[in-house]
Order: sequence, then C-alpha cells, then structure tokens
Amino acid sequence: MYLWIKAIHILAVISWMAALLYLPRLMVYHCSAAKGSIQSETFKIMERRLLKAIALPAMIVTWLAGLWLLYESGAWRSGWFHGKFVLVLALSAMHGVMARWVREFAADANTRPDRFYRLANEVPTVLMIGIVILAVVKPF
Repeated sequence: MYLWIKAIHILAVISWMAALLYLPRLMVYHCSAAKGSIQSETFKIMERRLLKAIALPAMIVTWLAGLWLLYESGAWRSGWFHGKFVLVLALSAMHGVMARWVREFAADANTRPDRFYRLANEVPTVLMIGIVILAVVKPF
C-alpha cells in the first residue's frame, strides 16, 4: 500500500504545484484587464476554479498522503524531513496568500502591479526546488 500512497502523493504534488505556478501568472494578465470587463470577469472565473477545483483538492490530498507516508516511514526522526516540513508549511502559507489574492481580484480590490505577481510566481518554484532536493537527496 505504501507505494500506491506514494504515487498518489506525487500526483497530488504535481497538480498542486501546477496550480500554484499558474495562478500568479493569471494574476499578471488580470492586472492589465479593465475592471468590470469581460476579460476581467473571465480571469475571475479562471482563478476561482483553479484555486477551488484543482489547487485546494490537490493540497488536501498532498497533505493526507504525505502524513500517511510520514507515519509509515518514520521519517519524522530525520533532519532532512524537518527541513522539508518547514518548506511545505511555507508552500501551504503561500497557497493561503494566493487564495486571499483571488478574493481581492474577485472583489475588484487588487492594488498590486503585475510585477508583484511576476515575482510572487517565483516563490513556489524556489520552495519546490528545496522540497525536492531534501526529499530525494536527504542531505542530513
């Protein structure tokens, strides 16, 4: 059963990361859309659906499968896991921040420029790199 749960965990992580990498990119384009325009309303729908239908379920499955793997493997005793866990917590926090941004765009209350979202788009990438290196290389 362990390998099946691991496969589910990996698939969920891929889905979650795809959503977290695409969502800020949508926001970059949304910034250039006039408030109330058809384009802006379309971006609102795309952002909400990406967050609610893909990112949130993928995050939940990632966490549930990850906790199951943690329990089965006993990895909580390893230093590499502690580092990975901190990065996963940061990634989860970033998910929450993006959810807040989606709500702001939905209310036509965004005040940030597109450059902000271009930079924010790099945060999940950096966290993902750290998580993968810690999980695969297990440097400590």
